[in-house]
Amino acid sequence: MQKALVSIAIAASLGLGATAAHAAILDDVKAKGYVQCGVTGGVAGFSAPDSNNVWTGIEVDYCRALAAAIFDDADAVRFTSLTSQERFTALSSGEIDVLSRTTTWTMSRDTQLGISFVGTMFYDGQGFMVRKADGIESALDLSGAAICIESGTTTELNAADYFAANNMEFNSVVFVDQDEVVKAYEDGRCDVYTTDSSALAAERSKFANPDEHIILPEIISKEPLGPVVRAGDTQWFNIGRWTYFALLEAEELGVTQSNVDEMLGSDNPAIKRLLGVEGEFGTPLGLTNDWAYRIIKHVGNYGESYDRNVGPDTPIGLERGLNALWTKGGIQYAPPIR
Repeated sequence: MQKALVSIAIAASLGLGATAAHAAILDDVKAKGYVQCGVTGGVAGFSAPDSNNVWTGIEVDYCRALAAAIFDDADAVRFTSLTSQERFTALSSGEIDVLSRTTTWTMSRDTQLGISFVGTMFYDGQGFMVRKADGIESALDLSGAAICIESGTTTELNAADYFAANNMEFNSVVFVDQDEVVKAYEDGRCDVYTTDSSALAAERSKFANPDEHIILPEIISKEPLGPVVRAGDTQWFNIGRWTYFALLEAEELGVTQSNVDEMLGSDNPAIKRLLGVEGEFGTPLGLTNDWAYRIIKHVGNYGESYDRNVGPDTPIGLERGLNALWTKGGIQYAPPIR
């Protein structure tokens, strides 16, 4: 009996220790008063600062949604610009709380780096951009061409695989960060620029003469881009994951930034649960029960974020495609809040 009691006490002690460990990041974030978010050096529509150093983009909106859920303040976030080589070290070391930086979810990253992807904010694929004047119509015409690539990315590996699979000569010109890649392409140091197709569209929108460049039709990879947190903190992982799901669920239920207050009086049980009118869904996350209401009030839903940052009416001009809701021909899908 005594041994049994000792065993129970040890188990309880371990359980409390695990709970405390799991709550560490949220506690630290609350103590300092903001979320530290790792982003790109500036990819239009995803994460980029304006002339006043105000960050915008679909990945920035995710960080602001996290801040809104925790602090009821979408500005309670600071941004750290990171290269592809720096991003995972910054996350693992605790320099940032979350990485929201056009990062592809792969098996090796998910299982070997001590990090966890919370979801796929943007389903993408790698493409190629060339100058229209060169008359290139297909990626299969690129054998021997000088190709600008950012090092330390899946882009580099995908391109090598594609050229090898098609018995083409692979001539890469590698740079440390995205800005260097873009400048080299603009300066004519290479014939081709390759990266995620969304980033190609974003960069082309900033060129002096965007119409002089075309994105070839081939998509050579799957690039599920999503936010990342350090592994081992279940509570922080769940907050990150359900922040993403809340953005999707709000769009599916028709809850927007402009009507969220009106929707507090909805008779729809799913909307009541989402907005914290019914149920205790914030408490298990360590948040208030109106955590999702805060997200929508400050940031809007997923569709609103997509449309204002990268959608058809922006200079980037991306259709929803796979990033449409499952009810509208896409594959974006949130589990129910219940």
